Amino acid sequence: MATIFLTGFPGFLGSALVARLLKRYPAEVTITCLIQPKFREVAEARAAELTQADNRSRIRLVEGDITLPDLGLGEQAAAMQQDCLEVYHLAAVYDLGVDRLLAMRVNVQGTQHMLAFAQACPQLNRFQYVSTCYVSGRYDGVFQETDLVKGQVFNNYYEETKYLAEVEVQRQMRRGLPVTIYRPAVVLGDSQTGETQKYDGPYYFFQWILRQPESLAIVPVVGRPSRYQLNVVPRDFVVDAIDYLSAQEKSAGQVYQLCDPQPLTVDETLTLTGQVTGRRLLRIPMPKTIAKGSLKHIGLVQNIMKIESEAVEYFMQPTRYDDTNARRDLDGSGISCPPFPSYAQRLIDFMKANPVPSSGIMV
Repeated sequence: MATIFLTGFPGFLGSALVARLLKRYPAEVTITCLIQPKFREVAEARAAELTQADNRSRIRLVEGDITLPDLGLGEQAAAMQQDCLEVYHLAAVYDLGVDRLLAMRVNVQGTQHMLAFAQACPQLNRFQYVSTCYVSGRYDGVFQETDLVKGQVFNNYYEETKYLAEVEVQRQMRRGLPVTIYRPAVVLGDSQTGETQKYDGPYYFFQWILRQPESLAIVPVVGRPSRYQLNVVPRDFVVDAIDYLSAQEKSAGQVYQLCDPQPLTVDETLTLTGQVTGRRLLRIPMPKTIAKGSLKHIGLVQNIMKIESEAVEYFMQPTRYDDTNARRDLDGSGISCPPFPSYAQRLIDFMKANPVPSSGIMV
C-alpha cells in the first residue's frame, strides 16, 4: 500500500502536518510515522484524535531511531521503501542549549540516514526537508533563499548542525534527488487559537512579563532594540505553506524561507507585548555578556527569570531574511504570513489559560 513516510510525529509541526496530509491524499494512501518508543502513548493518542474510527489504519506508527543507519527498522525498511511515495523529514533537536554531540547525532547523522532511506525508495516523488532560517547563523545582512555557505558563525550548536544537515541535503539535491527545503523563522503558536506545545524562545520573555505586576514589568534590553528584528511566524502558516508547496511540481529543487516579510523590530515587539499583557514595561539596558552570563551562571537569576541564556542572541540577530521564492510560489493560494500584531493577543490568552503546555516534545 502506498505510503508517506514522516518523522517528527507527534511533535507540534508534525502533528499538524499529518492532519493536512490525511486530507490531501486519497484514502488508500497511509501515513507512516517514525516515532521514538518513549512517545508511543502520546503518538497513539494524537493519531486517534486525527482519524475517524473507521479510518484509523491510515496512520501507521513504527518505532525507530533516525540516528541509526537503518533507522532502527531492520527488515521492515525495505518493504517501506518499496511503498514510499514521499518522505517528510521534520525530526530534529530544537533545543537552543543542546550539546554538540547530541545535535550532530540527531540533526546531521539523522538527516544523512533519512537521505539514504529516501534514495532507496524506487517510487519516491520528493524528499521534503524542514530546515530553519537560522542556517544563516549570525550573517550580517539579507540572507537569500539561494544562500547557504556564507562563512557565517553560529549562535549555538542547534544552528550549526541544522546548517550542516542542510549542506548534506543540498548536496544530494544537486546529485539528482528530488528535494524541497523549507526554512521557518521562529515558530510560535497557532494564529487562530494561540495553541502551542512548548514554551521556549520568545515565550520565555512573555512568561517573565506575565509573572510581574500589571503596574510595572521590568525587562532587560540588550543591544539596540530599534535596530534588530525578531522574525516570528505562527504554526498554521508554516504548516499550510509546507502542505501547499509540497504538492506543487514547481517546488522541486526550491528552498523556501517561511518568514515574516515585514517583521517587527525588537523594540516594537516589546511595545506590543506590553500592550497584550496589560503591563507597562520598564526597559533596563544591559550588556549582552552580563545578561547571558547572569542567566547561565547565577542560580538566583535563573530561578527568578526562567529564561534560557541562548535565547538572548535572537534579540540581537543581525540577519534579515528574503522570502521571494515562498511569496512567488504561494501567490494565489491564499496562504501568507499574518503580521504578529494580528495574533499576539491569542498567544498570550492561551498562555494564561494553559500555564503548562500539553507536551514538551523537542526531538
